[in-house]
Amino acid sequence: MYGMDYHEASALQAERGVDELVSTLVDRFHRVAREYDVVLVLGTDYADTQFPDELSLNARLANEFGASVIPVVGGRGQTAESVRAETRNAYRAYDGLGCDVLAMIANRVAREDREEIAAKLVSRLPVPCYVLPDEPALSAPTVAQISTALGAKVLLGDDSGLARDALGFIFGGAMLPNFLHALTPGCLVVTPGDRADLVVGSLAAHSAGTPPIAGVLLTLGEVPSEEVLTLAARLAPGTPVLSVAGNSFPTAEQLFSLEGKLNAATPRKAETALGLFERHVDTADLLTRVSAPSSDRVTPMMFEHKLLEQARSDRRRVVLPEGTEERVLHAAEVLLRRGVCDLTLLGPVEQIRKKAADLGIDLGGCQLIDPATSELRDSFAEKYAGLRAHKGVTVELAYDVVSDVNYFGTLMVQEGLADGMVSGSVHSTAATIRPAFEIIKTKPDAGIVSSVFFMCLADKVLVYGDCAVNPDPDAEQLADIAVQAAATAAQFGVEPRIAMLSYSTGTSGSGADVDKVREATELVRRRRPDLRIEGPIQYDAAVEPTVAATKLPDSEVAGQASVLIFPDLNTGNNTYKAVQRSAGAIAVGPVLQGLRKPVNDLSRGALVQDIVNTVAITAIQAQSSGQAQSSEQKVSQQ
Repeated sequence: MYGMDYHEASALQAERGVDELVSTLVDRFHRVAREYDVVLVLGTDYADTQFPDELSLNARLANEFGASVIPVVGGRGQTAESVRAETRNAYRAYDGLGCDVLAMIANRVAREDREEIAAKLVSRLPVPCYVLPDEPALSAPTVAQISTALGAKVLLGDDSGLARDALGFIFGGAMLPNFLHALTPGCLVVTPGDRADLVVGSLAAHSAGTPPIAGVLLTLGEVPSEEVLTLAARLAPGTPVLSVAGNSFPTAEQLFSLEGKLNAATPRKAETALGLFERHVDTADLLTRVSAPSSDRVTPMMFEHKLLEQARSDRRRVVLPEGTEERVLHAAEVLLRRGVCDLTLLGPVEQIRKKAADLGIDLGGCQLIDPATSELRDSFAEKYAGLRAHKGVTVELAYDVVSDVNYFGTLMVQEGLADGMVSGSVHSTAATIRPAFEIIKTKPDAGIVSSVFFMCLADKVLVYGDCAVNPDPDAEQLADIAVQAAATAAQFGVEPRIAMLSYSTGTSGSGADVDKVREATELVRRRRPDLRIEGPIQYDAAVEPTVAATKLPDSEVAGQASVLIFPDLNTGNNTYKAVQRSAGAIAVGPVLQGLRKPVNDLSRGALVQDIVNTVAITAIQAQSSGQAQSSEQKVSQQ
């Protein structure tokens, strides 16, 4: 099967850009990968394509698929030095683009150059390089393939004869004695159908083995007499004789454009290819390399795809209070089209429908509710008044409060009418999360509500906390943030290795700020001895193995931290933005943690994809929240 044909790919890239092309192919790849243990991906063929920077496209696709790479360099018609240079350049190119290169293959090199090329590449590449000689039989079309391509009529021949490879073409026009000297082993004789002498002479030469030919192709639509065909069949039983209507010149044009293909109908080619491969490739070593655990690199697109897959696996309902916002509507369409979750949009219903129609957005299957006119407003007012009675909130006051889309959406979550809420594209953080503090409140095991960002770097995902909520947490709160962040990381497939960040590492520094981090680290160790944690530690020692080897050589976290806890909001917020802008990282979040039910805030500059990702994260949080609530209910029933 294939992801898409070149025409579709070119059109998609031209109209919507390379990111959309890659995203579509990644999605189609994972549909296949879900059904199989192993997927072998063939890159573009570099022959019939017109993609700019084609090598980079293949490298990016390999990284997004999480696939290791075995680049194959074509050596046909090239000098030994050219093959060596191209092979080294190909390795550097793929390695430089972050690919996990298992081995290199130089294919179809001149037989006389094979050993020299192999010997010199051994010392020039850090991975094995296998050098395969050119084998004409593999690129030669079979007589059957020629017959199909030309629409020929088979006059003589059996299946075995039709499976022969046509290693060359000899065009008949000379007198028979001269013509016989031109025959080569495995050639296909092409001659006008009225040259019975060349037909009989070629088949007689074949019968004598001087030389064996692939068959005979007759042009001009002329067919020898029955007596000649009978003689031909007796001279060389099974040898194919074909007939086409065209003359020799257009037939020759078609023949020279044909190339043999390996498929189920060419078992002899398959056997030849396997034999060639096994003679020149250390298959045991290659098998070990292919079977080794794959790289743990995670690209931003891989992470985003996993989010959507995880959300889709146990579909939940998410309420979006900002139903009239254009970006939210575009994101809703994406989420519905891809079946990520069910959605409720809040706002004036007719206004939402008109805005969607103007944008050409299909909201089929989406629930639309106007809090101002909803029949739920009365019951929500009573609920909110009961929760805030200690603050003097009456039902009359609550009736006005719950008409606010964020309060209404939060109450939908609290009452089980939605599983989570995402807002903030046009509202402040305070307006988004204040209702959650008042209505949903914190989990029993959470001291505070905090946040994390998933920082999607080129080849991995890091978790940063807290970069959005708590200005200056004390040691107890910092420990709580670390424990919650570890749980959030694990929930989204990031193995938690916690670094408690400070301006000094280990015991090298002192002062109130360092002491706070040190105390928080010890609190986490006492509360959760199963977690791997290091602190205080500087950022470079936390993420860079070479620095860690110098500063904390015995740490199991230093150099490979995946969860980074900042000592205060000022440090965390500035760091995540610096990494996002300077390193080109994708920041997904903030993701709120510690609430009984999931509510998440968007940046007011959020893009459509940011909204899609945050809704998916919220749906995944709701999956865990629902499981936890079911467990609590079972315990209370017991």
